[in-house]
Amino acid sequence: MTHHGETTRSLDAWLARLEAAHPVGIELGLERVAEVARRLGLFERSLAGHVITVAGTNGKGSTVALLEALARAHGLTTATYTSPHLLRYNERLRLDGHEADDATLIAGFEAVEAARLDGDPVSLTYFEVGTLGALWALAQRPPDLAILEVGLGGRLDAVNVIDADVAVITTVAQDHAAYLGDDLEGIGREKAGILRGGRPAVLGSNVLPASVHQAARERGAVPYVLAAQFHRSESSDGWRWAGTGLQGEPLALADLPDPGLPLDNAATALQALALAGVALDAARCRRGLGRVSLPGRLQWLGQWCLDVGHNPHAAAYVAERLAARPCGGRTWVLLGMLADKDADGVIDALAPVADAWVTVTLAGERSRPAADLARRIAARGEQVAHQADAPEMGAEWLATRLGEEDRVLVCGSFFTVAAILAWRQSGATPS
Repeated sequence: MTHHGETTRSLDAWLARLEAAHPVGIELGLERVAEVARRLGLFERSLAGHVITVAGTNGKGSTVALLEALARAHGLTTATYTSPHLLRYNERLRLDGHEADDATLIAGFEAVEAARLDGDPVSLTYFEVGTLGALWALAQRPPDLAILEVGLGGRLDAVNVIDADVAVITTVAQDHAAYLGDDLEGIGREKAGILRGGRPAVLGSNVLPASVHQAARERGAVPYVLAAQFHRSESSDGWRWAGTGLQGEPLALADLPDPGLPLDNAATALQALALAGVALDAARCRRGLGRVSLPGRLQWLGQWCLDVGHNPHAAAYVAERLAARPCGGRTWVLLGMLADKDADGVIDALAPVADAWVTVTLAGERSRPAADLARRIAARGEQVAHQADAPEMGAEWLATRLGEEDRVLVCGSFFTVAAILAWRQSGATPS
């Protein structure tokens, strides 16, 4: 699609332009987004047969991946919108299990740009343009199920311009303190902004702040809470799930396979799908759970385990999973983090499984120097074997020193994992 002789921009050119166009990376508030969504016609008809929106501090990506795999196993057409991406922007929009192609994303950006300038120009952030573009693109061929992941918070996130048929809150923990504050009640209230009156709210943790339950009551949402309206239990032949249907009827599934992702998230996904009108079939659920995979979440590549966890709650889960998987050699932790994250809390959570540490500096102004991480680790009496100016440099150093029985945990940030994934794909890793 060309305008006035202008050739269509490539996806890379669009992304570069969007990054440069709006000076504030995160600007909370929905008025601007809602105005452009209205101009795009996104409120005139349903985007999908059902919309499930997922918010939370940890477990959002896992829950979205589980919802997609389970829905596809039941024969539904799907669209998922997630953020951030690891290697390619295209990862953010998936249509029927496949990353959107450049042309689909560009068409969305062009539609948003035209709507943004149609009347009084509206200023939008990179994330807001991306979200509106993805919503417009999926609305061109409405799927049976759209699964939308909140980028930050909930109430003021661009995704929240769409009313979810089923809202999911996975966990509430401290993470983006710079934007959401550091009190859990306040963070919980922000996440609960995706709840809608008279519609199901699936709460995927039994330790959510009181503010989430209070917000559900105030908004008139119908809560379905882990360990109350739905349960999961481990059994000798896998795990079992018990939940509640839309009419209050009891539901149950047994002999379910371990999806390699947190079972709380799997139980939450099953409950959300049941409330979105999916008649859960045991064989199809087993197939979906057996097929699900998520890059950067306890992703094993040979001796290397990659996890994007970047707060103490996520790090504690990773440490628990590693502890349950004994290792004959040493466990190295390659850690790179941003300055606005709780480094001490993450180090404390990982220390029980770490034999030696490699700290790395990430690029960009929010980066935390490798030396700062090393100082915090050494203060706990832990061994820092090496400090590097970039994740790839830390990995290069480590790759030549790994014993056959050793393993490496790469974690602390999406950026750390993305760098190591790219490094491995480039063929830099020794065989």
